Amino acid sequence: MADVSIRDLRNHGGDVVERAARGEQITITRAGTRVAQLRPLAPRPITTKVLLERWRRLPRLDPDTMRADIDATLDPRL
Repeated sequence: MADVSIRDLRNHGGDVVERAARGEQITITRAGTRVAQLRPLAPRPITTKVLLERWRRLPRLDPDTMRADIDATLDPRL
């Protein structure tokens, strides 16, 4: 976790927020004392609509071809 002074936050706010957006947790300090934390938000949940759209775009799967690929890849002694 990184410390950032209020002055640095004021002067480089966009950079500090971008760091938090990438997953870094940042502690804001005032006169060397920790006063606040800046952290990324939890990702938004995926809606049913989005999941269905993704599912519709998946390629068709042939189970016989898949089984043949698995058999060719894995050691049959397993």
